[in-house]
Amino acid sequence: MSFNTIMLEKKGNIAKIVLNRPNRLNAINKALRSDLYAALENIRSDNEMKVVIVTGAPRVRIRQGKKEVKYSFSSGADITEFMKPREGEPPIEIMTYIEEYEKPVIAMVNGYALGGGTELALACDFIFASENSEFGQTEINLGFLPGWGGTQRLPRRVGISQAKRLIMTGDRISAIEAEKIGLVDIVVPMEKLEETVLAFASKLTTKAPIAVRLIKSVIRRGITMDMKKGLKLEREAVDICMRTEDFREGVKAFMEKRSPIYKGK
Repeated sequence: MSFNTIMLEKKGNIAKIVLNRPNRLNAINKALRSDLYAALENIRSDNEMKVVIVTGAPRVRIRQGKKEVKYSFSSGADITEFMKPREGEPPIEIMTYIEEYEKPVIAMVNGYALGGGTELALACDFIFASENSEFGQTEINLGFLPGWGGTQRLPRRVGISQAKRLIMTGDRISAIEAEKIGLVDIVVPMEKLEETVLAFASKLTTKAPIAVRLIKSVIRRGITMDMKKGLKLEREAVDICMRTEDFREGVKAFMEKRSPIYKGK
């Protein structure tokens, strides 16, 4: 399967989607949204793939005989499309699709994650970043506000006042500050980023797929409910898990003091 604006790599049980518009610092345009949706659909139907990593390609230029590299997860929405009609979009808004995706999605941020780039990271389950990364909901600097979930997902992640500060000022913050306020989960040196993300992703691949899927769903849906309804949702998910082959395998492996082999059944 080929794409124009992304690269899709599969290795073992892990799929990696690389946003590949480096000359535009991986700005998100209509074509990229469509390619991202198609790649995720491809991964969703591939039972071998357990975890998805989303990252961005660096921009490499040669100036006066020297190589210059600029790193970017995504610089945000492609402003050249702002005045164009938004027809032919994927059948579901892409950030919501990622948030509701059945498999864990990890944002591996190296460099800029601004505007829609921050919103893309927020839609993922986990955000890992290099120390040289920058985050920001910069839309206010162009006279508007985040439109891909930033006003809703950011306060749920960092709290209302911090979200207001970032969205109203449009300030960029370092990965270190982003980690302090809870926007980023893990910050590591750039040279350690990929191995750290892969180690975490590999750990997730060893877990029971049905249980992982239900955990994602119960937390996402339950956080908007009152406690009584949330606990009911949790009990229903536990009942589903306990009827699976994976649950029986997990208990058997524990009793036999070995690692379980889950089949997603």
